[in-house]
Amino acid sequence: MAVPSDLTIFDADNHLYETKDALTKFLPDRYKGAIDYVDVRGRTKIVVRGQISEYIPNPTFDVVARPGAQEEYYRKGNPEGKSRREIFGEPMRAIPAFREPGPRLELMNSQGVDRTLMFPTLASLVEERMRDDPELVHAVIHALNEWIYETWQFTYEDRIFTTPVITLPIVDEAIKELEWVLERGARVVLIRPAPVPGFRGPRSFGLPEFDPFWERVVEADILVGMHSSDSGYERYANEWMGSGAEMLPFKPQAFRMLSAWRPIEDAVSALVCHGALSRFPQLKVAVIENGASWVAPLLKSMKDLYKKMPQEFAENPVDVVRRNIYISPFWEEDYAELAELLGEEHVLFGSDFPHPEGLAEPATFVNDLAHLPEEQIRKFMGGNLSKLMGVGVPA
Repeated sequence: MAVPSDLTIFDADNHLYETKDALTKFLPDRYKGAIDYVDVRGRTKIVVRGQISEYIPNPTFDVVARPGAQEEYYRKGNPEGKSRREIFGEPMRAIPAFREPGPRLELMNSQGVDRTLMFPTLASLVEERMRDDPELVHAVIHALNEWIYETWQFTYEDRIFTTPVITLPIVDEAIKELEWVLERGARVVLIRPAPVPGFRGPRSFGLPEFDPFWERVVEADILVGMHSSDSGYERYANEWMGSGAEMLPFKPQAFRMLSAWRPIEDAVSALVCHGALSRFPQLKVAVIENGASWVAPLLKSMKDLYKKMPQEFAENPVDVVRRNIYISPFWEEDYAELAELLGEEHVLFGSDFPHPEGLAEPATFVNDLAHLPEEQIRKFMGGNLSKLMGVGVPA
């Protein structure tokens, strides 16, 4: 299908690759030892609080997998049982477009992409590895946000919307950070789909304790992105596996993959069951890079539970999900099926560029939707997210 000349493509899932100083450049001196890099048999590894992490195989991102390297794998599967290395193929040197907004905008122009949400990559390891030190995690996240703002800004040319991270352990600090990013033009924030760690243990961000934060989010009319991350669920898988390994997103294992989307299912359930989305019905939550396979089972369970225990809910939980939650399914999933579940205005296109599991050419995804009505295609490819973000057609 030829891409209509007036089709707005607003990609809900693009990524930047951080530089080596992204977490440390603005970190206060008293926390400098929290993040470091070391050489391990000729390979640079990140060290978090004295522990070498394999979460990202190459945390400098000097050499990365090619965008779309796994596209055939996700389209056709792996009947030959190829190894991960065989599937990924030859890596490439990181290009400026992965590191800076100016070159990225030029690349977007050549790709035919009008706008994008831009998520960090390395940042997803931070919060889980500092979960027992709320003050430290707030300090490191703020340092990261300072780097993001200096390097990418939060709104670049009204086309690249980079997502500062908000961590929630200390509510007053979370509000302070939110104000800081709002003052600098943020239009979307990134919140980890996980229980919030704290001085007295973890708890749900759907509880009234967090209402002052959500109230300010609604007042600012800012979009909340919940992108897949290390949500801490590896500890549960480890109990089944008899291991103590950290989450390794680039080394998936079959048993762990069967419950890979439990964190986002629980996160959405917490916002509904603990009442945050009913107390703040204008709250807009975009679920990114968590797929959509969990949606139908969750809605079915909520429908059944509401029938049996309506007194436990402020309102019908299925209606709440359909009102407040917007989802970018994996590109290989059925967009029309998700639209039937949530409503077609709640489906967002995301390519995951330039990650290997994403699309090498995001705009070509319109061909995968060619069997749908043009109005739906326009909504999915950019119209829904444009409306959600309150932006018009790019000049």
